[in-house]
Amino acid sequence: MTSKKELTLAYSLIIIFFIIGVLSYAAFPAKSPDKPVRLMFKGVAGKVLFSHKLHTNDAGCSDCHHNLEEDETSPEACGSCHEPEMEDEDVPSRTDAFHSQCIGCHQENEAGPQEKECSLCHVM
Repeated sequence: MTSKKELTLAYSLIIIFFIIGVLSYAAFPAKSPDKPVRLMFKGVAGKVLFSHKLHTNDAGCSDCHHNLEEDETSPEACGSCHEPEMEDEDVPSRTDAFHSQCIGCHQENEAGPQEKECSLCHVM
């Protein structure tokens, strides 16, 4: 049998290691990537999961991030220009910009979901 002192020591060590683990986790949180691998866009028609890995090609990011300057590596969020309710008629809303960009590219490359296959991108 185990003595009371040994049980007390074992429980104390368990509690100490648990506290150290919690503090370490809080002190060193996981760093989010500079370039996210996947993004979840939320819209009225449902969420759209966008995978950068699936859509990246040799041309780089400028196909989608169309306002990148030559030395710029971090594009602004789409919503910074393409707000949900746009007053400027020359700049499409974010939803319209995504639809024209995404569907146009899919049709041009004959790949991925086409115009009337909404459920292939949008999930409730």
